[in-house]
Amino acid sequence: MALLFGKEYTREELLKRVGDMSQLGSVKAVELMNGNERGVRAAELKTGAGFNFTVLLDRGLDISAAEYCGQSLCWRSSTGDTHPAFYEPEGLGWLRSFYGGLLTTCGLTYIGSPNVDQGQALGLHGRVSNIPAKNVYMNGKWDGDEYTIWVQGDVQETAVFQENLVLHRKIWTRLGEKRLFIDDEVENAGFNTTEHMMLYHINGGFPVVDEGSRIVAPFLKTEPRTEDAKVGFEKFFMFQGPTPGFKERVYYHDVATDKSGFVYSALINKGFNNGQGFGFYIKYQKAQLPVLVEWKMNGEGVYVVGMEPGTNIVDGRSLERKEGRLIFLEPGESRFYNLEIGVLAGQEEIGAFEEKVKTLAS
Repeated sequence: MALLFGKEYTREELLKRVGDMSQLGSVKAVELMNGNERGVRAAELKTGAGFNFTVLLDRGLDISAAEYCGQSLCWRSSTGDTHPAFYEPEGLGWLRSFYGGLLTTCGLTYIGSPNVDQGQALGLHGRVSNIPAKNVYMNGKWDGDEYTIWVQGDVQETAVFQENLVLHRKIWTRLGEKRLFIDDEVENAGFNTTEHMMLYHINGGFPVVDEGSRIVAPFLKTEPRTEDAKVGFEKFFMFQGPTPGFKERVYYHDVATDKSGFVYSALINKGFNNGQGFGFYIKYQKAQLPVLVEWKMNGEGVYVVGMEPGTNIVDGRSLERKEGRLIFLEPGESRFYNLEIGVLAGQEEIGAFEEKVKTLAS
């Protein structure tokens, strides 16, 4: 049953009250029209519970804006939802089309810092988030008394004589809920053994991120990535207000799981709205994504904290190859990734999440 406006409803009860389900929850195809965003296809999803988000069909089926009851979950950069034609793959050019958003996917053949791997110059974080999706399908459908809303498609990273990897992605939610699910399959559709790396760049922003906000997870071990990250290392889990000249700090976390192998991590702001509290969590399988990267960037304008589950650390493919951590997909082989992202609306839900984390960390 769907929980709407403080009451549970059956399918029949709701259909008697509306002419079309879009009155309550829906997915709607749109096209952006302004400046460097012109021509970007998108899908707007709403659940009827105040949880709304936008999936960019021409940007790897990633998630740009996301909000709950008008409160943004994520950081949005100055670039806007840039059309993929403006993508610059060399060096740090990826940053010119990095809109932030709730999710920017990094991969499929490399993630992390620019580097040279076996003579090939690789830019920042890979190509997948700048590739338009094919075979896109979006809809809403009843299954008993549950109404599911989704968008799906294929994102193909390929070149003649090189890789041919396909990301089969489905992003879905349910009527009356304030969470979404990401189901990904990365398939080697070619005939050559191919390198594979994956990172889910999930970007929390104001008002979730503010002075006094924290990242909460069952941390087992934490390592600073750089010398800058060693500054204030003992407070890696705490965030300050926008700070002039702040240099990004990146941490690598090893985290505990529950009995089913799931990792739970959240960004929470207990002080939001005079103590009402607000945040969001992620849930995923550690066996699929063994590394949790924290991107702490408390600068001015670039005021963001990333929770980034990945297959590897972000020091570049050449290092991962050297250290023996690089994944290879054989022809016809696939890897699967499943994530859940949900809202923590108020102190009660925040407290329950913290208690869960405490039991996992003990």
